[in-house]
Amino acid sequence: MKLLHLDSSPLAAQSASRVLTARIVGQWLAKHPGTTVERLDLAADAPSHLDADSLGFRLPADAEGLTDAQRRENAVSERLVSQFLAADVVVLGAPMYNFSIPSQLKAWIDRIAQAGRTFRYTEKGPEGLAGGKTVIVASTRGGVHAEGSPMEHQESYLRAMFGFLGVTDVRIVRAEGLAMGPEARSRALEAAEGAIAQHTADDEALVD
Repeated sequence: MKLLHLDSSPLAAQSASRVLTARIVGQWLAKHPGTTVERLDLAADAPSHLDADSLGFRLPADAEGLTDAQRRENAVSERLVSQFLAADVVVLGAPMYNFSIPSQLKAWIDRIAQAGRTFRYTEKGPEGLAGGKTVIVASTRGGVHAEGSPMEHQESYLRAMFGFLGVTDVRIVRAEGLAMGPEARSRALEAAEGAIAQHTADDEALVD
């Protein structure tokens, strides 16, 4: 089994999402020995945002006249999508930034959302091609946002995006209210610990 451990917060040791992803990975390894882990830190090594060069992966593989910059960016996109497709489990640190996700994480999603690789369009509409994996999201928030809140474009976006790619097993480990005082932060992290225990023990949805 392969696990991709992905962080996106630039706050290093001060990051609650990084603490949670480390705990998730640690508990997963304890309960699923033999899992191999690949690490991706988007704060240290984020792909560039899509532009005229990095959109090259949308061109045919045998397209002529690609520039050196386009070839380099194509190699980045290929590495990232291959890494994602090879993973059975993805542990994803996703703090809420201005009601959404960090731009580094969005840049990664834009690279792995590739027609013909992770999704395709059919006569009946889009079809995800990256199913059979589990995604565990470490979701952290300074405030508290009820389900369906018009200000929440973090977890809802990630569920929709991974669903579009065919991933139906998306598990959320949430710690919210982290900026609302020490007691609220402590309660939030304690609740997240309980969710970690639950979501790392249940692997029935995994497909070998």
